[in-house]
Amino acid sequence: MEKINKLKRYFRKEKIDGYIISKNDEFFGEYTPAHNDRLNFISNFSGSYGLALIIKEKNYLFVDGRYTIQANDQSGNYFKIITIPDKMPHDVLKNKKLTIGFDPKLFTNKSLNIFFSNSKCSFKPINKNLIDKIWKRKIKVKHKKFYSLPENSVGNNYKYKINKIISNLKMKKADFQFITASENVAWLLNIRGMDAEYTPIPYSHVLVSKSKKIYFFCDLRKISKFLRKKLNRVTFINIEMIAKILNKIDKQKFIIDKNTCSFYYQNIILNNNKIIDDKDPIDLFKAIKNKKEITNMKKAHIYDGVALTKYLIWLKKNFSKKVITEISASNKLFHFRKKNKKFKFLSFPTISGAGPNGAIIHYKPSNKTNRVLKDGDIYLVDSGGQYEFGTTDVTRTISLNNSSQKIRNIFTRVLKGHIAVANYNLKKETSGSQIDYQARRYLKEIGLDYAHGTGHGVGYYLNVHEGPHAISKNNKVKFMEGMIVSNEPGYYKKNNFGIRIENLIYVKKIKKKSYFENLTLAPFDKELINLKLLNRNEINWINKYHNKVFKNIKNYFNKNEITDLRKACSII
Repeated sequence: MEKINKLKRYFRKEKIDGYIISKNDEFFGEYTPAHNDRLNFISNFSGSYGLALIIKEKNYLFVDGRYTIQANDQSGNYFKIITIPDKMPHDVLKNKKLTIGFDPKLFTNKSLNIFFSNSKCSFKPINKNLIDKIWKRKIKVKHKKFYSLPENSVGNNYKYKINKIISNLKMKKADFQFITASENVAWLLNIRGMDAEYTPIPYSHVLVSKSKKIYFFCDLRKISKFLRKKLNRVTFINIEMIAKILNKIDKQKFIIDKNTCSFYYQNIILNNNKIIDDKDPIDLFKAIKNKKEITNMKKAHIYDGVALTKYLIWLKKNFSKKVITEISASNKLFHFRKKNKKFKFLSFPTISGAGPNGAIIHYKPSNKTNRVLKDGDIYLVDSGGQYEFGTTDVTRTISLNNSSQKIRNIFTRVLKGHIAVANYNLKKETSGSQIDYQARRYLKEIGLDYAHGTGHGVGYYLNVHEGPHAISKNNKVKFMEGMIVSNEPGYYKKNNFGIRIENLIYVKKIKKKSYFENLTLAPFDKELINLKLLNRNEINWINKYHNKVFKNIKNYFNKNEITDLRKACSII
């Protein structure tokens, strides 16, 4: 509470009645470095998405349905926890006329409008972040070099991609595109970096002109002579010079990414220029993987399937013989992944939840919450890896001799939803909002549901969560050949158990017919399946899938291991 009181002491000086704190830093990446996680500092909330609103008389923490339980556990003593979109920040400010301060480099016009558009409050940009005034910490600055992807891992070179951007500028009658999302810079220039813990992104921004001038803004210590030579059409500039250069541009038309171009930069551009109401085209270009990328993603999923399957077999054999905790189990899975030389690092923090902890959708075990895996538990493990070159994300729910028929029935309904997504008849206009219903259908027959989307896009050796497409109630982006998406229905009973089944799938097209094909290769736990709830087509689908798993990963199993693999993949 002392931290919050320290923050509130600045309210009078800044002539504000409240202050908003975001999860992201100025690069708007999914995983914020610990030294920039201002939301965690002020609220103790460690989830990947949230927003704090602190006003004189009350403190609010807004999270989505994945984090409601976690936020209450971590921050409920000092913050009122509100789940969005059920209730929004503008709802708690209804009829209030307050002045709310914010850091203009950490919010976009779009995010401010989403959260506060219906509010009567005024919003005051404060360039010096108020959390930084009360949070004294050592900031570890990484100077590790950016690097270029080898030719055998990319389908198109960076010059081809730049020409694509310039063609789009001319088509839209725009003069500049300001690329603020680091992952979009990575895609455009076929480079990666080591600036984030779980994603190989290079913290940077790029300005492209229709006259083919490319300005790359970053910490110049991260640029090697080799990269300068390879990207010979690019001018490298210190990132602190962005505002100065943008201020010099006059009477031009810009395309920006409204999800990652900050209020600060957008206002600089708008001072002398016009912003075209259009999306960053890279989002869609990046989402559509070419044949080389799909081929490499398949290899990554074979490597990952081997590691995960060996882990699941090990877990089933040993949980009753030795003490295995959520943390030690997670470490064991990491050990299996590390055996492959192509493995780089995890694509997100492993979710390893036993019993009631499995009901916390984005649970990460800590020393405080770490449970021993016990006989009779349900265990949920959601994990992924970054490989050379590919990104994985997979969830399996495992029975540790659980005998509950109710749990088996729910698991089977989740599996039926998973199969319904995998088998969905894709048409030209199909979007995620249409598919989402099918994933929930069998749960809803018995009055159950889950508080998250059914699937998210996945990057190519980039962000594990990537738009613009998704399988969710409101996503209207059409599925196109080469798009990768997760398929992960689930069910969570608070303080009891969690169930989720997740594979990555991609859109494959043969003779004008599009359909989903699985990338993930790991068996489902057959102990949790109630065959009576499955029809013949669903049983055939499971058998066919397990046969595919066996064929693709069997060569990585020795004679002692192959018996267990054969059993895990046997017909039902």
